[in-house]
Amino acid sequence: MPTTRRDLLKTAAAGALGFGLAPRAFAQGTPPGAPQRPPRQAGPLPGGVAPASKPLRILILGGTGFTGPHQVRYALARGHKLTLFNRGRNPYMWPGEVEELTGDRNTGDLKSLQGREWDVCIDNPTTLPFWVRDAGQVLKGKVGQYIFISTLSVHATESVVGADESAPVLDYKGTDPMKETQESLRANVGALYGPLKARSEKEAEVWFPGITTIIRPTLIVGPGDESDRFTYWPVRLDRGGDVLAPGDGTDNVQFIDARDLAEWTIRMAEARAFGVFTGAGPGFEMTVMEMLLGVRAATTAGAKLHWVPASFLREQKVRAWSDMPVWVPTSPETAGFSRRSNRKAIAAGLTFRPLAQTALDTLAWFKAQPPERQAKLAAGIKPDREREVLAAWAAKKQMPAGAQP
Repeated sequence: MPTTRRDLLKTAAAGALGFGLAPRAFAQGTPPGAPQRPPRQAGPLPGGVAPASKPLRILILGGTGFTGPHQVRYALARGHKLTLFNRGRNPYMWPGEVEELTGDRNTGDLKSLQGREWDVCIDNPTTLPFWVRDAGQVLKGKVGQYIFISTLSVHATESVVGADESAPVLDYKGTDPMKETQESLRANVGALYGPLKARSEKEAEVWFPGITTIIRPTLIVGPGDESDRFTYWPVRLDRGGDVLAPGDGTDNVQFIDARDLAEWTIRMAEARAFGVFTGAGPGFEMTVMEMLLGVRAATTAGAKLHWVPASFLREQKVRAWSDMPVWVPTSPETAGFSRRSNRKAIAAGLTFRPLAQTALDTLAWFKAQPPERQAKLAAGIKPDREREVLAAWAAKKQMPAGAQP
């Protein structure tokens, strides 16, 4: 069966909820009363960053997931004053002064935010509309800008090539979006994730009219990504040997380095840029072949890519996006999945690191993880299964025309 939009939404949303796209922060920080882990170094401030023309007071709801630490480091390097709000103490030692406030958005405990004012609020982890409503009740009139990190999964269709921010979004078809919880979302993530994100966008506009910025990222990648939905490729190509590659190489891909997304988000706060923006890269159309050849050139391990047709991969039950990360085979239903327009974001200052830098930095981060973590990639086809599929494809290619396996 071809890859359907429903398949893509379910797989993408499950990865987001499980590994650190925006919704990871359901449990940001260590809850009060829980054993405290030794704080981890959050990494140094990025080099060569000029100070902002005007320091801002920035409140980040979340800040300890995947993109949050990159936001914090860049904002500190730009000279901004940072406040983080999480459910408990965060696990990082920041390279600068960071105020930490605690509460619990699941229970509506936002007391530590009351009576305070900030220039901008960045809402990283939210999928549930009542989280936005509760934040709005406390922060309305207390922030000059509200930046909501959404997702491209809000779009109602993936069939239109070059669709931009004006494309229709999904409707919530449940009983009451404000009654959706972590549990109900996880129980029906494929059907609820996109609609609830879209509903949260609308809720942000209700509470912060005229000062809302909505950023819709594509697949977020780079060092620190626990989902391995891009990491698989640098790791696999660095291992060398015969590599299963998906399709004929002509399908498009889109992704964004978490650091590019995080740093641009801070610059959007500095510029007070309002509206809806597609946070997707690279800055040009890229095929999966160009991506894998670029990663291979960076790793220089001499891996041999074997391009296997999507039809055969389906026969072998090799799944797009999960077994073959980043890749989605082109079909009438998915033609626009990795070809969304990012012109508006680029015009608003979104820039992109070279693919080689993302690949090498991701690989270096992965190799610094504990051995048990390195032994269990969270995405990508398993080595034994990869060998089986490659052997099956080699056998099929050797069969006489018209013969049955």
